[in-house]
Amino acid sequence: MIGDSIMILGATASGKTKLAAHIAHSLNGEIISADSRQVYTELNIGAGKDLEEYNINSKNIPYHLINMQSIQEKFYLKDFVLQSKQAKENIITNGKLPIICGGTGLYLDALIKNLDRIFIPENEELRLELELLDKDLLVEKLIRFNGYEKHKFDLKSKKRLIRAIEIMSTISQKNLITTAKPLFTPIILGIETDIITRKNRITERLNVRLANGLIEEVEELLKNNFPAEQLILLGLEYKFITEYLIGQIDKKEMLVKLEIAIHQFAKRQCTWFRKMEKEGFHIHWIDGTDRLENQIQKALLFIHNNFAFLHK
Repeated sequence: MIGDSIMILGATASGKTKLAAHIAHSLNGEIISADSRQVYTELNIGAGKDLEEYNINSKNIPYHLINMQSIQEKFYLKDFVLQSKQAKENIITNGKLPIICGGTGLYLDALIKNLDRIFIPENEELRLELELLDKDLLVEKLIRFNGYEKHKFDLKSKKRLIRAIEIMSTISQKNLITTAKPLFTPIILGIETDIITRKNRITERLNVRLANGLIEEVEELLKNNFPAEQLILLGLEYKFITEYLIGQIDKKEMLVKLEIAIHQFAKRQCTWFRKMEKEGFHIHWIDGTDRLENQIQKALLFIHNNFAFLHK
């Protein structure tokens, strides 16, 4: 396969960071994080940075797009794309292999699909008008645009339908030619586990993080005057623990809701990966219940057999 990078994806708690670090160690690579919360310096335990996993045999694996800025600053999808582009250029210039690792589907899509739509601004007036329409009417409106099919828009979500119409409207009005190439053309590996294993790992990891000071991390953020509303918008750990700390829910309710929310998030990630496959992106799946040594061996064998970048 002709490509320029490796992508390792998987649901939360699948072990993708550990596998990516070992692959980077073996192939002289550097990791680009595709996680929407790891860019923020103040988020650690809840964001699952697990920076100790980037040390393999006393060698630190370089990483990018982690600890980039404060949560007091806005970080948009286009910022992620631009900084990923810069990271890729620096890695290749240094003679190393870019390895994308993450589970934020939107970020992964942004790297491997055409870039043009990402930079089309929001149109609030159009959005207000479209919000009044039901999904069937939105679909009818979208399919009237010539060439909408090549963008492979998600037609199931009203929010994404509105964004799709917004994109096609801008393209047609400005006569844009959508020829922007994907930023990365990676060989994609995914880590998969059965549902029971995934749920057990999520529960186990949550308990470890709670024992390691997850609640205290959020408490410290509130003490440092980070607005509760802003932390709640970060979702999952930060949302439910903040609600607990400001008295909206009790601790028992927080723990139950948080665990359920993480399970639901992992399920949505798996759905997103299946969507990627339906859109024509081949994902070579690695058994996440296998021993790490076997995962590494199988991943490296597949990469060496299929990835032209290594044979230049």
